[in-house]
Amino acid sequence: MRTRVAVTGVGLRTPAGSGPKELWNALLGGRSTARAITSFDVSALPVRFACQIHDLDVSAYLTVKQARRLDRASLLAVCAAGDALADAGHPEVPAERRAVVAGSSFCGTETYESTLLGADGPGGLKASPLFIPKIMPNAGAAAVGMRYGVRGPSMAVSTACASGAHAIGEGVRLIRDGSADLVLAGAGDANITPGMLHGFSRCRALSARNDDPAAACRPFDAGRDGFVLAEGAAFLVLERLDDAVRRGARVHAELSGYGRTCDAHDLTAPAPEGEGARRCMEAALGDAGLSPADIVHVNAHGTGTELNDLTEAQAIRSVFGPAAVPVSSTKGVTGHAIGASGAIEAVACVLAIAECTAPPTANLDRLDPRCDVDAAAVPRPIARGPVLSNSFGFGGHNATLILSPPP
Repeated sequence: MRTRVAVTGVGLRTPAGSGPKELWNALLGGRSTARAITSFDVSALPVRFACQIHDLDVSAYLTVKQARRLDRASLLAVCAAGDALADAGHPEVPAERRAVVAGSSFCGTETYESTLLGADGPGGLKASPLFIPKIMPNAGAAAVGMRYGVRGPSMAVSTACASGAHAIGEGVRLIRDGSADLVLAGAGDANITPGMLHGFSRCRALSARNDDPAAACRPFDAGRDGFVLAEGAAFLVLERLDDAVRRGARVHAELSGYGRTCDAHDLTAPAPEGEGARRCMEAALGDAGLSPADIVHVNAHGTGTELNDLTEAQAIRSVFGPAAVPVSSTKGVTGHAIGASGAIEAVACVLAIAECTAPPTANLDRLDPRCDVDAAAVPRPIARGPVLSNSFGFGGHNATLILSPPP
């Protein structure tokens, strides 16, 4: 009999709040967090707004010296992971039986750009001794592991916008195969920098509504023109369900299904008609032992870009049928935190299960008629049942998680 995996702790840092209640209230209210950027000069950039976390305070988690050794993405990860452990009641698990799987898309972006743009040393560069440790792809996993005593498996996942969901899914596998008794699984990303804004603009991925940032991200809307760049982090504490019940833990949800596929199609464009996304959802359903009819809500990747929304809608229709299940995208509120988005949305799914409500898709005024899905424009009551969450990344990386109500 396969090991069942429980979610016993959640922690996050998002532009919409630093706790589950704050995030949920913002999602229900459909309040976009996109604002004009004031933290650096954006006058020469084509896009001048984003979803930022303001007044980040890490003093409860790290000393000043410890914080100085980490990039912003790792700082966000440490805070979110610490909150998840506290929410789980700090389970007494030996360090050797703890694991961390941390996702990130571009680790150390802020450090990397500040070093290059502030170049004034020999050859035009002046890197600090901490430059390499701050920008390593495994920096977040290392920081979380050191701070919270992880001496078992420690892994970094970087699959673009699917990183957070893949990290959680691989954490599930560590619990199932007996490699760990507790896994901190999630992601942190902080990519709101001049280079990233310029680069994503050149990819034609970002909304250019500089005059109205709050209305910029419009998943599945006929007037959508791209996503809004965001930062954030979210982590889950994963344990064997039997262990969680035995110690009297509060079980938020069961992580019952995980699917991952590759489009093998294009560096940026999804496979036609969402073929890879369809296979990914089917794989997650198979892993969970569920049928499409069992799913009560889909948290879509829903970026607000032309191709993503259309192909994801086609994939959802092919799996569930036309407008057969309530679909929401939370990115209209939180923005797109790239590698951290799937982890943040996993927390949103935990909250949707607890509240028996599908949150609305912010800024959905007129559904694109080509997107034949039941996109929720207002909060929608849902039955107590499994919720599916999609994450799709550049390069054709796909991940789907299924979270079920606690038994």
